[in-house]
Amino acid sequence: MPVPASQSQNRTEQSHGQNGALSQLINRYRPDLKPFEGIYRRLHKQPELSGQEEQTASKAAEHLRSLDFEVYTDIGGHGVAGVLQNGDGPTVLLRADMDALPLEERTGLPYASTQWVNGPNGKSTPVSHACGHDSHVTALMAAAMLLHAAREQWGGTLICIFQPSEEHLNGARAMLDDGLYDKIPKPDVVLAQHVMRMRAGTVCLKSESLLTAADSFDVRVFGRGGHGSAPQTTIDPIVIGASIVMRLQTIVSREVTPGELAVVSCGSISAGHGPNIIPDHLDLQLNVRTLDAGVRKRVCAAIHRIIEAECSSAGAVEKPKITKTYSSPATVNDEDTVEALRATFEPHFKDNMADMERPTASEDFSLLATAVGAPYVMWMFGGIDAETWDEAVANDKVNELPSNHSPYFAPAIQPTLQTGVDALALGALTFFSAK
Repeated sequence: MPVPASQSQNRTEQSHGQNGALSQLINRYRPDLKPFEGIYRRLHKQPELSGQEEQTASKAAEHLRSLDFEVYTDIGGHGVAGVLQNGDGPTVLLRADMDALPLEERTGLPYASTQWVNGPNGKSTPVSHACGHDSHVTALMAAAMLLHAAREQWGGTLICIFQPSEEHLNGARAMLDDGLYDKIPKPDVVLAQHVMRMRAGTVCLKSESLLTAADSFDVRVFGRGGHGSAPQTTIDPIVIGASIVMRLQTIVSREVTPGELAVVSCGSISAGHGPNIIPDHLDLQLNVRTLDAGVRKRVCAAIHRIIEAECSSAGAVEKPKITKTYSSPATVNDEDTVEALRATFEPHFKDNMADMERPTASEDFSLLATAVGAPYVMWMFGGIDAETWDEAVANDKVNELPSNHSPYFAPAIQPTLQTGVDALALGALTFFSAK
């Protein structure tokens, strides 16, 4: 028998009233965030590339030890896991990623990164936190302090993971392969968040498909080098590479059904060392984003077919070398877990619960959950200064605002930090047992 609308509304209001008590806990036990703002500025100013997160990991581990967590370090590289056992109840895992990008910051902020380090290829490269992982680390550190302070109010086990190498989409797998769950308890639920180009203070919860699967390829095209003045004696890999890049753009427009999500991008192309020398090879780096498994298979097959065909038609001296460098599954939020979070998030964030277009970014954090059969959810929270955001919306210029991976991207410290802290702590309290 259907429930009358008035009774349904009363039940919703009652549920929100009960869950509003968790909001009161957040407000009561939230630590002074001023010191964490300082931590954020230091992390932002001193970013570390994927696989080099030694100092960031050290800060996170030291902080967890100060809160009586059992701490494990150097998992899958510089990964950190902290465990706080607090009586009977579910085990909740909260995860933050630590790594920065090989990108020169141009924000002009007083705490902007000026770091240059040697990258994996041995070449010096600029480094910046242009994806907001410094926000994630700082928010998880503060949320751990909040939950530790409130430990008389909840029962269960809290796990805080500080993950390396998310940008390479291999950090979660590395931690698992290094025996993460031989060291720490298996979680009942896994939660994470990501700061995005949204109005600061807002939070977005989405059911089911959230982020795309990702596949990346390194490609080497082989030609025959020679003098730039005698191209007829050569097989020019630059011309072949140019044809490949342009032809790859037809995959989405001509081989993927309209309405199905797919992105094919060439992020790097390099060949040669002088204007009058035709080189003997060219290197490409490609990236693919898809949601549907069938589309993913079809797009990746088309990439191989096009590259091989272009090389063959140009008379390349040998077949191209195509290497898949990393791969990550789509992030598909568990619907029941999303609804449980929505019941606690809405009373706390109220009008700051927002919607957003599905990003075509990718993540590897879901592996921390699927490896043990646990449900997982990632939500998004905003980092764009409210006045800046509102002005962009009014002038229809939101797409001109810096987004993740832009050299101009740097979240407003507040209310971004408090939003991230509250969301992580509230997410954990949603599933812990009440005392």
